[in-house]
Amino acid sequence: MMAFFDSFALPMLHSLNAERAHELTVFALERFPLPPAPADHDSLGLNVFGLDFPNPIGMAAGFDKNARVPDALLQLGFGFTEAGTLTPRPQFGNAKPRLFRLHEDRGVINRFGFNNQGHAAARQKLLARSANGGVVGVNIGANKDSSDRPADYVAGILAFADLASYFTINISSPNTPGLRNLQRPSALDDLLARVLEARDLTAETLPRRPVLLKIAPDLTLADLDDVVRVARARGIDGMIVSNTTLSRPETLRDEAQGETGGLSGAPLFSLSTQILAQTFLRVEKQFPLIGVGGVDSPEAAWAKIEAGATLIQLYSALVYEGMGLIERIKSGLVAHLAARNMNQIEQAVGTGVSDWI
Repeated sequence: MMAFFDSFALPMLHSLNAERAHELTVFALERFPLPPAPADHDSLGLNVFGLDFPNPIGMAAGFDKNARVPDALLQLGFGFTEAGTLTPRPQFGNAKPRLFRLHEDRGVINRFGFNNQGHAAARQKLLARSANGGVVGVNIGANKDSSDRPADYVAGILAFADLASYFTINISSPNTPGLRNLQRPSALDDLLARVLEARDLTAETLPRRPVLLKIAPDLTLADLDDVVRVARARGIDGMIVSNTTLSRPETLRDEAQGETGGLSGAPLFSLSTQILAQTFLRVEKQFPLIGVGGVDSPEAAWAKIEAGATLIQLYSALVYEGMGLIERIKSGLVAHLAARNMNQIEQAVGTGVSDWI
């Protein structure tokens, strides 16, 4: 069914401006009913951060910026989805155009700059679907003009503590000036201390919400040492590896490669997977990792798991592969497990780290 839909939808969407195509896709998911996704194979189910996931494939933040379609995404077959990035106050983000397809490279460059409608609007969306179940994370950030960026993250915890399945602390977007400075040890330690204090305060009356840290793929290994050290010392629940990259691989061919912003999609796969494996080694199984960056096939998803990811997220690949990719990846993971006489997806986590470091 999804393959049939994709065969018509993708050519039409590619004829439109990239951001317009994205908005039209979200609009369609918001308005039109979807058939139920096939039941997931038992081998793909897992419990992570104290949450039950029917499968390890999630929609990454950035697609559903304002929490408009979490239920539609779950119905498409995702095991979880992540709304945001959300900031306390609405903001337009950077000037348009700010989203570019790299067709020849199967990549995407964006410089959105945390465009979103703010906490209040997203809260109303999540409140309206709060009885529906499913794992729906909330990715939080800071307003561009904030005088106290850690306070903006604390505001995000307080705004969604009763609605988020988990939180992602996004300090790795390259499109908000100075945001990545929060990855420096002293700044990160202060940020996590304040965020976790707010989370623990809400846990006195609400279920304890896992807090994850999303990092950039452009960290040096020395920087990664510092980030993981602080994250472990503060006791976060997990990390997401990784956000988009400012680097431009020499293999890029599409003329859009010259646009400023974060690069995602297939060109990010190798770099993000190497950083994932390096993070896995440093974490020493103290908490799980979510692998994201260039997942566009069952083989890419399996590689992320072997490199240390317990869960996986994707987004940019859907631009080229369509929504049918979700079921293809899940079927492929089941086949990989069967070929290795494994019964559960967790058994494969980290089994190929040495290949990536």
